[in-house]
Amino acid sequence: MFDKAKTLMELRKIQKELKSVEIEVEAGNGAVKLTINGEQKVQKVKIDPAAVDVEDLERLERHLESAFNQAITKSQQEAAERMKSVAGGLGLPGM
Repeated sequence: MFDKAKTLMELRKIQKELKSVEIEVEAGNGAVKLTINGEQKVQKVKIDPAAVDVEDLERLERHLESAFNQAITKSQQEAAERMKSVAGGLGLPGM
């Protein structure tokens, strides 16, 4: 029981650490730059006006979708990697 409580405390610590992790991605050859934290909360979105054609907003939308998907995937990978060593102590499948 003590081991599980210790593991839960370690997981909470990792969750706090993830708040300060920044994941930066770009899409469309730098047209869109996106930063999220380890909690998958958006921190920054930058759009390079020189790289965007206002007549082709669908392209910008695709770049935004790509950036968000990349950032979320990287954030999930970062969290999984950090939690892998301690989550095994909880007996969770796949950890």
